[in-house]
Amino acid sequence: MRLTNVALEAIRLHSPGIKSKLALALHCSEGSINRYIRENDDNLTKAAALEVIRQETGLSAEEILEKESTG
Repeated sequence: MRLTNVALEAIRLHSPGIKSKLALALHCSEGSINRYIRENDDNLTKAAALEVIRQETGLSAEEILEKESTG
């Protein structure tokens, strides 16, 4: 599972605080968060990260997560 481009862009453009909150939620450094964003790493789809993204950006689950392709 991956984040949508809308969600990734919202994280990039949001105040720096969201990266700190993601780092705390995922027990890692902000450097790791930057790498996760760059690589659209599936660590960003963990429940704790999704909650932070939802609260900080106001995006819905549908706007945050890509739909799984069944093809």
